[in-house]
Amino acid sequence: MSAELQLLWLALTLYTLAGSIAIGSVALAKRPERAILALIVFGLAVHAVSLGLRWGRLGHGPFITMFEILSSNVWSLLAIYALAYWRVPAVRPAAMVVMPVLFIMMAWLLVTSPAAGHFPPTYRTVWLYIHLLFGKIFLGAVLVSVGVSGLILLRRAGIGAAGLARLPDDLRLENLACRFIMVGFIFETLMLVAGAIWAQDAWGRFWAWDPLETWAFATWLLLAFFIHLRVTVKLEPRHSAALIMAVFVLAFLTFFGVPFVSTAPHKGAV
Repeated sequence: MSAELQLLWLALTLYTLAGSIAIGSVALAKRPERAILALIVFGLAVHAVSLGLRWGRLGHGPFITMFEILSSNVWSLLAIYALAYWRVPAVRPAAMVVMPVLFIMMAWLLVTSPAAGHFPPTYRTVWLYIHLLFGKIFLGAVLVSVGVSGLILLRRAGIGAAGLARLPDDLRLENLACRFIMVGFIFETLMLVAGAIWAQDAWGRFWAWDPLETWAFATWLLLAFFIHLRVTVKLEPRHSAALIMAVFVLAFLTFFGVPFVSTAPHKGAV
């Protein structure tokens, strides 16, 4: 096994350990937060070396094959969540929701082929990197929002009551979730703009309604609809939480579902 794969498996092991402790700490009303954050940060460092080794070996970033897309997104999602975990205490119990999502992605990564893919000439532009950066920040912000929203729904369902009792009330949690959603909305807008500029460079058109473009725009519309609804109608926290979950499901399908079914040049995975 190559060094990059060995480092990747080590990183996934550290993430799994951190996530398991985080979930257990909420259920048992314990607070080993420094240990959890240290494990995540150590895992991110190891994972970054693995991604760097692959990048240096293949000569392109980790965004061509589904293996690379999953690996780089596990890293970026955990990096954004770790930053929120460090800076916003109310986000820490959201590991009960965030980590199972990441566990699914890690399990998917483990059964995906690590073979190299073809690097198309249309990907040789700085706008691709800008587009991808905005997309990763968007998805990470929405995942944090989903984690906080999940706490609202879990508490409503009476799950993990002891560990969630010390959290702010549902209204304050909903406000926090919506702040992250607003960050996500800003960065998805930037992602679509940067993607259009890249498309003009790559294919001579800003927009063509290919499957990935269409699904990304549908996600933007759902986000805009949610924000509009929240401003104009006084939604209950549980209703906001459910809509945020719907936004993430649609975004997740856009990032990781469309590449399996699309035959367009802009399909996300080669």
